[in-house]
Amino acid sequence: MKVKANGIAINYQVDGPERAPWLVFSHSLATSLAMWDEQAAALKGRFRVLRYDQRSHGETEAPAGRYAFDTLLDNALALMDAPGIVKATFAGLSMGGATALGLAERHPERFERIIVADSPCQSTPQSSQQWEERIAVARKQGIEALIEPTVARWFPPETVAKNPPYLDKIRAMMRATPVDGFIGCAAALAAHDYASAVAMVKCPTLFIVGEKDGATPAAMAKLHEKLAGSRFVTLPGAGHISNMDRAGEFNQALRDFLN
Repeated sequence: MKVKANGIAINYQVDGPERAPWLVFSHSLATSLAMWDEQAAALKGRFRVLRYDQRSHGETEAPAGRYAFDTLLDNALALMDAPGIVKATFAGLSMGGATALGLAERHPERFERIIVADSPCQSTPQSSQQWEERIAVARKQGIEALIEPTVARWFPPETVAKNPPYLDKIRAMMRATPVDGFIGCAAALAAHDYASAVAMVKCPTLFIVGEKDGATPAAMAKLHEKLAGSRFVTLPGAGHISNMDRAGEFNQALRDFLN
């Protein structure tokens, strides 16, 4: 389904009973709403699950240019407004995790709970430089040149060596990402900071991270420390896309928190 919101056509999918509480899922850079297939299947019995393609990803419109991260927040809020969602639980991973935290800080009245997965929720001088380097590669060589380096960064070496089916699903989602979408959202990731205001979040919050997601577990432990009453779960053996790398454990962590 598509809706015109915040000036673009946003693609989304809804599963679950009509009168159930809303649960929104927001994906990472260079993936799509299909990233959340396992979570939607696990939770659509109890929730009205809304998944959407972020700006310039999947089947959502792809305007050229560098995006401000706040534009991604505005898109998500406009999408919630379209079917009249007054309040929801919002879950996101990586770019989607920063979206979740930013929304909870800027629009606290709209969120029952948030789930922030595998995201430090801020850029650093080093990460900004890395994003600019990836933007240059995307411009010159296209998305294909980024796929295997990204898979190697997102998943532990032992997982890449085994090459489970979900890695090909990741590769296919990346391949389908427009260059404009990658560049626009990578620019947003190169210049964002929702971590410094984390203490102002008022709703129940779960931070969840793959144990083998580089420096992210340490960064997210700091978010948890700064936000009184938040929960923090580390998924043993999981890499960056922890909801696909350890789907069963990720789903259980969500259930425990949502209960």
